[in-house]
Amino acid sequence: MDKQNSRYRWVVFVVVLFTYLLMASQRTAPGLITDQLMSDFQVTAATIGLLTSIQFFVYTSLQVPMGILADRYGPNTFLILGATLTGLGTIIYSLSTHELMLFFSRILTGIGDATIWVNMVLILAQWFHRKEFVRLIGLAGMTGSLGFLLATVPFSTWIDLLGWRMAFCSAGLLLSLCGFVLYFVLVKKPKTRFINEQIFVTDEEQRDKTSVLLKRIFSHPQAWALFFCHFGVVGGYVGFISSWAVPYGMTLYEMTRSDASQLIMVGLIGALIGAPLTSWLASKLDTIKRPYIVVHSTVLLSWCTFLICNGHPAFFLLLVLFFIIGFGYGASALTFAAVRQSFPLHEAGVVSGFANTGGFLSAVLLPIIFGYLLDHFQSVSGYVDDGYYYGFIVPVLFSIIGLFGVLYFKEKRSV
Repeated sequence: MDKQNSRYRWVVFVVVLFTYLLMASQRTAPGLITDQLMSDFQVTAATIGLLTSIQFFVYTSLQVPMGILADRYGPNTFLILGATLTGLGTIIYSLSTHELMLFFSRILTGIGDATIWVNMVLILAQWFHRKEFVRLIGLAGMTGSLGFLLATVPFSTWIDLLGWRMAFCSAGLLLSLCGFVLYFVLVKKPKTRFINEQIFVTDEEQRDKTSVLLKRIFSHPQAWALFFCHFGVVGGYVGFISSWAVPYGMTLYEMTRSDASQLIMVGLIGALIGAPLTSWLASKLDTIKRPYIVVHSTVLLSWCTFLICNGHPAFFLLLVLFFIIGFGYGASALTFAAVRQSFPLHEAGVVSGFANTGGFLSAVLLPIIFGYLLDHFQSVSGYVDDGYYYGFIVPVLFSIIGLFGVLYFKEKRSV
């Protein structure tokens, strides 16, 4: 029996997604102890900001290199290594006595985190048929959102019970254990069950492909279409909701910090629903492009609504808009279903990394440009409302780019 028809593939699915859940939680968990870090290490808010962003930059910069390595050597080794590095980085974080140790630990965690999505996509592509893959990639996307949810009240409670050092140390130990379990599930056990199965091409063929791979991908219209698809929906959610949603709610709606943080929760609920629902729908309709066009168009309309309402929509409408934007972020998992459909398996890693770079590039750019416009127009007019109004032009433009990307995507129906 081959991998894609075996029951064992579901063991792989559960173990890989559980690892992703834990790794995703550690992207945002340090935000729970910002005040404690500033007090314990006597560091400024600027230092904390740099500490927060460094993992994100490491993650983004390694997406394409990780795709190349995964395509050449296979995804199993890098996922195992990534889980172990994330666990080790989290343990070092919990044991840090100096801010340099904090930075080193987050860089290590960023390197480990950079392995997860690209390699997980490839592993699922190896173990599941195309139509199954389209459905399951949505569940994988939902798992990432659940990881963010895990890093809110549950992990905060864990910190209250154990203290932040023991809480992070236990999380690191669990992730390191996941690395060992992944080795057993992905490498050791399949060697005895699927002896004759070979997924990747020979080393000589792979070397020949690697020497021209980047040139081919960077000149491939389909790869750029998927890059811009991801660019259009990820930046709005990660860039705005994760950076500006709370101050926006506090400033324009006079909400408390706690109440404004609920806006993020609304977006997160949208992401949790959007990932599996759109993937199931794409599988049911046997088309990725049509539901993805609807998603991009709806997200664009949502951002335009902020402009129509002068940056200050009615509160109920605001909740609906945040939900839709979060829903669009969850649906962005369809980008990787499109990669699986459009490119051969031995190139899917680097294309997935390239597309993922597009999404997180927008997440880097949007907060910076939005913040600049906010400062500029607020200083010109003296009203913060004007700053937010003109700031919303940025996600509108990003969404237009995303819509053009999905329209330009040429779909190949699965067989």
